[in-house]
Amino acid sequence: MATQVFTDADLEALRRFPEIGREELFRFFTLTPADVAFVDPGRGRGPTDRLGLAVALCSLPWLGFVPDDVGSAPRAAVARLAEQLGVDPDAIRSYGRRAKTRTEHLRQAARYLGWRPAGALELKELDEFLLARAMEHDSPTLLFRLSCEYLSSARVIRPGPVTVVERVAHAREVARQETFDRLAREFTDERRAALDGLLVVDSTIGMTRLRWLCTGPVEASPAAVKTEISKLEFLRAMGAETLDLSVLPAERRRFLATMGRRLTAQALQRREPERRYPVLATVLAQSATEVLDEVVQLFDQALSARESKAGHTMRDALAERARSGEDRQELLDDLLEVIFDVGISDDQVGGLIRGERIGWQRLRDAQSTALPPLPRDHGHLAALDGSYSYLRQFTPQVLEAVGFSGGTAAAELLRAVEILAELNATGARKVPAHAPTGFVPTRWRGYLDEAAKTGSSTAYRHYWELATLLALRDGLRTGDVFVPGSRRYSDPAAYLLTPDTWAAQRGQFCSLVGKPADASKALAEVEDELHTALGDLETTLADGDGPARLDDDGELVISPLSAEDIPAEATALKAELTEMLPFAPIVSLLIEMDQRTGFLDCFTHAGGKQTRSPELKRNLIAVLLAHSTNLGLTRMADACGISYDILAFTAEWYVREETLRAANLALIGYHQQLPLTAIFGSGTLSSSDGQRFPTRGKSVTARALSRYFANEGLSTYTHVTDQHTTYGTKVIVATKREAHYVLDDILGNATDIPITEHATDTHGVTLVNFGLFDLLGLQLSPRIRDLGKITLHRTGPKSQMTSAFSHAGPLLTRRANLDLIAAHWDDLLRLAGSLKFGHATASLLVGKLSASSRQNSLAAALKEYGALRRTIYTARYLSDPAYRRKISRQLNKGESLHALKRDLLYAHEGTIRARHLEAQTEQAWCLTLVTNAVVTWTTEYYGLAVASMRRSGRRIDDEVLAHISPAHSENINFFGSIDVDIDGDIDGELAQLGPTGYRPLRIGDTLF
Repeated sequence: MATQVFTDADLEALRRFPEIGREELFRFFTLTPADVAFVDPGRGRGPTDRLGLAVALCSLPWLGFVPDDVGSAPRAAVARLAEQLGVDPDAIRSYGRRAKTRTEHLRQAARYLGWRPAGALELKELDEFLLARAMEHDSPTLLFRLSCEYLSSARVIRPGPVTVVERVAHAREVARQETFDRLAREFTDERRAALDGLLVVDSTIGMTRLRWLCTGPVEASPAAVKTEISKLEFLRAMGAETLDLSVLPAERRRFLATMGRRLTAQALQRREPERRYPVLATVLAQSATEVLDEVVQLFDQALSARESKAGHTMRDALAERARSGEDRQELLDDLLEVIFDVGISDDQVGGLIRGERIGWQRLRDAQSTALPPLPRDHGHLAALDGSYSYLRQFTPQVLEAVGFSGGTAAAELLRAVEILAELNATGARKVPAHAPTGFVPTRWRGYLDEAAKTGSSTAYRHYWELATLLALRDGLRTGDVFVPGSRRYSDPAAYLLTPDTWAAQRGQFCSLVGKPADASKALAEVEDELHTALGDLETTLADGDGPARLDDDGELVISPLSAEDIPAEATALKAELTEMLPFAPIVSLLIEMDQRTGFLDCFTHAGGKQTRSPELKRNLIAVLLAHSTNLGLTRMADACGISYDILAFTAEWYVREETLRAANLALIGYHQQLPLTAIFGSGTLSSSDGQRFPTRGKSVTARALSRYFANEGLSTYTHVTDQHTTYGTKVIVATKREAHYVLDDILGNATDIPITEHATDTHGVTLVNFGLFDLLGLQLSPRIRDLGKITLHRTGPKSQMTSAFSHAGPLLTRRANLDLIAAHWDDLLRLAGSLKFGHATASLLVGKLSASSRQNSLAAALKEYGALRRTIYTARYLSDPAYRRKISRQLNKGESLHALKRDLLYAHEGTIRARHLEAQTEQAWCLTLVTNAVVTWTTEYYGLAVASMRRSGRRIDDEVLAHISPAHSENINFFGSIDVDIDGDIDGELAQLGPTGYRPLRIGDTLF
């Protein structure tokens, strides 16, 4: 049974001593005086037994067990203990020739440390622990590791690996049965038949219903909306929304859903009912939420696309109107010239206008071409009316299929939605007289008034319906309207910690972020910060010739930041380092980095299967390169000789966002330990920016953006540290605000990088972000375009601020509403706490808060607080050129990584061909992973080259090295034959490394 999880070689490795790191060496192999006394020779022990007992004493807390071959302990550990005991380290070779000696010493060491062997009671407790964990995780190796950690924490000596693996296997089997037992009440005979029906090909759709449910839309069209609605209706007919899976842990539900989406219908049919039905039920319940979200999203996207098209039509009509009015404008100019000529008497004006100067013909022509006055929106809604028939193809079905709710602010709109749904259902055409119109914006009221005045019920219906649909879309975006049963469009209150939970966690949160719970104290601190920052700005402005100054009219003038003065020495040094670095094909680079980081081991089977074939790493490298270079699996199969089926299987079951993130963390963790990394930056500063890629084919994430794409494209939004590594990647719609996604990967940062400050460009800035960053104990440091034109806020009367700061005070043109902030201070903290503790996704909340209307008092309070934080930041930014340059330098690091990614994604002219968000996200993470591998490899070899130079007597300052970027591809070959070792044996590649495990630098014997 154990060999199904681990190979014989793996089991043997689990019985031996592993390699030891420096931190573990000092932590576990340092003897206290009591430890030395325990192995004292006064007990009759010779040097060999003393040293062997000391190894056992230190190995037990380190490993949780003591290997039989104590003499094979790491040489560094033995030498360290021998030095502390004053014995010869070679004495360990003759230790433990009698098994009884080893056993007795282990027993004594365990008793001294308070450890105990794994007896029946201990193993029973381990089984209970494993069952609880197996209900959450199905990976055997993860459960094995958790078992070892549990035994170690309980001070129980780990039994042999086979024993532990067998108990893991037993726990997994019990967990599967427990899963079925908890859901058994859901599996009536009728539901079982319905679930089995998901696996049968339906002739009406040409595929199984399971595959149909798991295939997302690729465009926002009426047909796509109707397809998703039909899925929703199918799921409701099966009672998917009533399935109660809360009895299962969230991780178990995620695992089962992943299995259901990746397994074929035939594979599921072959599984026994106890395993098949929980998988199908989980997919069904998850689909009920996801399909509902898709319906609402497609409604928003399709409606917005037509509104955008109407906007283009309106602008074209305005341009044509301007062209057609040129003659009338010329006539007006001539008329004004006559009228304002003081040399012409009043009784002559009429004759000149009707006669020789203007003439009746021009007047009649102007009158005949007179254009009607424009409505307040310049004809936008009228242009959208041209798409009325198009919208009617799907909007009635959406209103019928989706239920909408909301608070009192949306009551009138929701009543209008109900009336519209009734009109659609009954076929009535006339809007009833009692239909509400209070939600209709002022700019559109004229359409309804004109239609009512003329008695055109058809026009009134069109404009009222369009206004209702647009208001519904906006309400869904702000959260004023929500959809019960949805995840993305649910009640905003559900995104916040409940009052009871918040009351228990308020103190912990305030301590974590350094914010007082008392509003008056918090605002006093903010006011002190503002006055301090304004004091610095006042000094700068008073100087009159600093980075910021006032012109003669009192307007703020910001001097442009001069180009960063990169030392010529740094440029020359980078060229020299580049010449020293070895050349490496990208495949060899990945093999080398895996040898040092083990990042390929992070790719685990989605179904929990753990046996890893010798060829798996070869296949993983091929898949990673297929995605990161944009070759695709078909061309990669041709290039490397591995069959497409093998690559497709590897990509389907091993390469997913979860494993890509884990592999990325392994690379970042290794990069952090390199000597050169700390010179690049402290790791506390990061930045984020979007990079746009063209797309081919239809996709719901693709948008037309003529500034960047010939047709359509998407954006990847990445988070980069000041040490040049990328720790976050997200695919977003190119036309959406990047500011909504700034906090996502900072809060979801699973690395050991303590991010405290974050830089963005103008696209990442909103008042909401300024407020949330500070409430979360972080600093937002953007580079804002047209910074001198933004509104700055003060905390007191204008006269008071002007008196205190004669130069800076007049720039604060608006007073912040401190009373509003104080009234909602606890709610603001609860909002930030909900994000900090992972209760809600930042992008979801930031998007809704940014779009919220003035009626949302919490959003208004957050924006007021954000305005204060922005003012404080602006004052600091303007008064400190070094701070400005630091932000600019960090943003440039992100740009250099963008350039490296463009070099990598070379195939198909860098055009993304994946059509669904999941596939696009996986490709973006593959690109990030390989980019980080290149950065880590380059950083390490830069360090070796610098060390070589310094050994030869060359002086190289760290200040110069800080200007050198490892986002460098000159020494790496991305092109040519992708030769992934067909036999799956990477030893040949590793043999090319030098005796120290590195490739030799390109200078004579410098490294060795």
